[in-house]
Amino acid sequence: MTSPETTMTDARPTRRFAQLALVALIGLGALSQARPALAQAARDPQAEQFVQSRAQRVITVLADKNQSIAQKKATFHQAIDQLADVPKITNFVLGKYARTVTPDQRQRFAAAFRVYAESVYQNRISDYHGEVLKVTGSTVRKPGDVIVNTTISGGQIGQPLPVAWRVLGGGTSWKVVDVQFKGVWLAITQQQDFVSTIDNAGGNIDVLISQLQRDAQRPASR
Repeated sequence: MTSPETTMTDARPTRRFAQLALVALIGLGALSQARPALAQAARDPQAEQFVQSRAQRVITVLADKNQSIAQKKATFHQAIDQLADVPKITNFVLGKYARTVTPDQRQRFAAAFRVYAESVYQNRISDYHGEVLKVTGSTVRKPGDVIVNTTISGGQIGQPLPVAWRVLGGGTSWKVVDVQFKGVWLAITQQQDFVSTIDNAGGNIDVLISQLQRDAQRPASR
């Protein structure tokens, strides 16, 4: 994930951008890079309700002062699984290398990526102070594929932040597959960073795995 104001040279997102994005979580994966114009007027109340409840749950967990850090991390992990399709995300961010990765590399990458991604937010648990997510509308791209528009406000946020969520599913079964913040679809940016890192390592995915493991151990920076 990268900020519009900052150009990244490797797979690490800025901690400041992670804080601002709040719930633009773990490089949420998209199914395709093409983004057709959203000309449709239809809304999907069920998709909107899913985002309202599940995304707000993630924010609430991070801001909960009644749980210990260990309890909060465990609850946060569970909340992410309820919000996003983590296996699909993990496969997407590998880009072209998802076709050539060995089973052992895929398993080690999945573990490293999950720990790294969650650490971005968990290292800033103290920064969350009751932010509130509000759904402002949605656009049906096609049945089962919806963009849900929200704002996040309150807490330490001076002005409401617009965040769009792409969700797939139907009825009461939905999953977030991408998040847009300040005009940037974060999954695609994350994938580009990861693929560039592997390319620069001559196609060696283990270099990215090691980098993610190191990054997950770094303390938060401001």
